[in-house]
Amino acid sequence: MVFNSLPFLIFFPTIILLYYVLPHRYRWLLLLLASYFFYGFWKVEYLSLIVFSTVVDFYVARYLNQSDVQARRRLALSFSLFSNLGLLFFFKYSNWFMNDVLHPISFISDGNLHFWNSNWNFLLPVGISFYTFQTISYTIDVYYRRITPETNPFKFALFVSFFPQLVAGPIERFSHLNHQLFKRVDFDYANIQNGARLMLYGLFIKMCVADNIAPIVDQIFDSQDEASTQQLWAGMGLFGIQIYSDFHGYSLIAIGAARMLGIKLMDNFNAPYASLSIREFWTRWHISLSSWFRDYLFIPLGGSRVNWLRFGVNILIVFILSGLWHGANWTFIMWGAIHGFYYLIERWTGFSSMKSNAMKPIQWITTMLVVFIAWVFFRSPDIASGLDYISGLLYFHKGSLLLDWNVLLISFIGLFMLSDLAFSNGKISDWLDSKSFVSRWIVYALMIYSIMAFSGTVNHPFIYFQF
Repeated sequence: MVFNSLPFLIFFPTIILLYYVLPHRYRWLLLLLASYFFYGFWKVEYLSLIVFSTVVDFYVARYLNQSDVQARRRLALSFSLFSNLGLLFFFKYSNWFMNDVLHPISFISDGNLHFWNSNWNFLLPVGISFYTFQTISYTIDVYYRRITPETNPFKFALFVSFFPQLVAGPIERFSHLNHQLFKRVDFDYANIQNGARLMLYGLFIKMCVADNIAPIVDQIFDSQDEASTQQLWAGMGLFGIQIYSDFHGYSLIAIGAARMLGIKLMDNFNAPYASLSIREFWTRWHISLSSWFRDYLFIPLGGSRVNWLRFGVNILIVFILSGLWHGANWTFIMWGAIHGFYYLIERWTGFSSMKSNAMKPIQWITTMLVVFIAWVFFRSPDIASGLDYISGLLYFHKGSLLLDWNVLLISFIGLFMLSDLAFSNGKISDWLDSKSFVSRWIVYALMIYSIMAFSGTVNHPFIYFQF
């Protein structure tokens, strides 16, 4: 089930009504059933994967909490990591690994030279990267005794499967989310109002901005040989806005839906395109993922408390794996590597540490060039196509590609980018609170009308559903 669909329009108000009508002690059970229904609505067979991860990590965490034998605790943690990452690898990476990584490997059979080949191809379970990382963080935190494990398996199942953030985050920590799922929540108009605002704004930037940009981006990237230099630059910029408005829109809907249930999820974005360095960009972009890699990979590798060479290796490992987390393709590894190498250039040259006002425009332009050039590889089907696209940006040429530019779309893009700076970190609610009742409802009406009248003609799936 997706947020911008008719089934969700029926499902969510029903859950909200039942949630506040039911006695407090039954609400968590309603949320668990609703979460399983929400995910099973897409493909019920893949619910078994969530149940498997839930069962493994529930019992591993209980054992980790009870045992004081460090060797056995390490073995139990290894079993959890192997089980979760094994499922993730099998469904997400096995086909790519067999065909793209092992395919160049030749072997001799019957006196002839052969190449490894496989026809494995599995439907990727929606959200598997997100809930896998969420359960892994839980087990690791129990291993280091940062948290006490949940004693009720069904309540732990709710933490793993909570439907607003199940399929595309934010990736929550047990210490932040679990207690909120079971606390007593009285009906609060402020929660309903603020949550509905975030959901409405998220739907607006997804359906009116991202979905209208998508056909133009697809046309340019699919016909890049026919595109002019200006169109290639436009395609690169538009994809950066598309993926941001698409993912930011989903995150706002998820945060808003949870808020209406009295639960506060972490913010996932904070005006990333205002960043003056790659380091700052990753404190503003997909915050739940970047903080996960920082806490559960970068710091255990030694963090910044190592020599400069080891630090560089640690940074590249983190960025390359974060790229691979997004998808089974060399293009995602390239995307992560570009961010990682430029992060090190900034760090070792001190470029990002220069604080003068004269340097800020240069830092911003440089950072955005790196970010948007990296997006080319993120969007391209393979490395060769990405390199061809980049080369097309570097010399002037006329093209034969005809694009249908829409003045309304340009207006929506401008409105979104301006509002992103003004409402960064979800502050649209604060801005609306400062307005009169009539002004607020004019804004609501305009967004609703825009969604109904100007949303994309094709309902593009949320981009991060594939991760």
